[in-house]
This record gives sequence, structure tokens and C-alpha cells, in this order.
Amino acid sequence: MSMWSNVSFQNSASFTMEQMTFFYDFSFLIILMILVFVMYMMVYLTFESLIKCYDLDNQTMESFWTVLPLVILVFLAFPSIRILYLMDEMKNPMLTCKVLGHQWFWSYEYSDFSSFEFDSYMVFNLMRLLEVDNCFVIPLGLKMRLLVSSVDVLHSWTVPAFGVKVDSVPGRLNQLNFTVNRLGIYFGQCSEICG
Repeated sequence: MSMWSNVSFQNSASFTMEQMTFFYDFSFLIILMILVFVMYMMVYLTFESLIKCYDLDNQTMESFWTVLPLVILVFLAFPSIRILYLMDEMKNPMLTCKVLGHQWFWSYEYSDFSSFEFDSYMVFNLMRLLEVDNCFVIPLGLKMRLLVSSVDVLHSWTVPAFGVKVDSVPGRLNQLNFTVNRLGIYFGQCSEICG
């Protein structure tokens, strides 16, 4: 559970969020190693002579600092692309829900259950505008597909614990696939200034 003093992610509730957290840790480790190397070189060059004859024209060093960033970027790109494709891959979802963004509330429709629909309004002065009057219920362990659109202006439907975020654009239907692996109460929100 996320606390006030934490600067890390919320506990993951889906496979996608777990993979994104692992990728964040992996990329942070690589960036930390780069930072240590650069800081070491800065301290080393501060105490050494800055101009040496053999450093003025060094093809090997120039090739090295050109190829090394390319290798690092490729090393970071492959896991990122893998997670991106894992997010879009869903065969035969067991439940489909339509989500419509309105200014100040969301409408949900479970189309697989003879069109059960409801509106979800924010309850003011509770949980920093994260509480709603009608909660969106997601079954545990089911492959779920959300079809997201908007009625009026741009919105962005997100649940950080699931690792999902999708834009809600008027006249356009966006699809989002996920499976919830942990039982719990998770808070979603519109993560854009709508309009």
C-alpha cells in the first residue's frame, strides 16, 4: 500500500504492473551505473591534466563513446517493447466493459450481462476526490477488455495499481486489456486536466 512518505510505486495488482516495476528497477540500475561512471570520470579529470597529447585525436575512444550509448539504448529498448506488446496481447477476453468519460464522472456498461450500466460520480471531501458513489467492480483473475471513449472532452482513464492508462477521446474507441491478480480496493482517476 502506498503511504505519504513513499516515493515508489503502489503495490502491483496485475502482471503488467509487475513487469513495469521490474523494468523500472532494471533501467534505474543502468542509469545509476552510468551516473557513477560519469561522476568518477569528472573527479578523475579534475585532478589529472586535462590536455594530453594522446587524447586530442583518439579514434578508438570516439568509437567507444559512440557505440556504447547505442548498446545501452538497445539494451533498454528490448524489455520496454516486450512490455508494450504484452499490454496489447489478449486473446478471447472473458469480460468486455464500455467506459465513457463525461466531464466530472464516468459511465460504465457491462455489455456481456445484458447491458448493465451505471454512472460513477466523485464524492467530494473524501479520500482526496478518489471516492465515488458507484464503484466499478472488476472480477479477479478474468481477462478483461475495456472499450474507452468520451462524450464531451478529452479524458484519461487510469488505475495506477493495474499499470493501465488509456486516453478517452470523443469519437474514437480505444481498447485496453488487463487481468487483475490481487484482490483489493484500487483507486482510479482521470489523470488529465479535461478539456
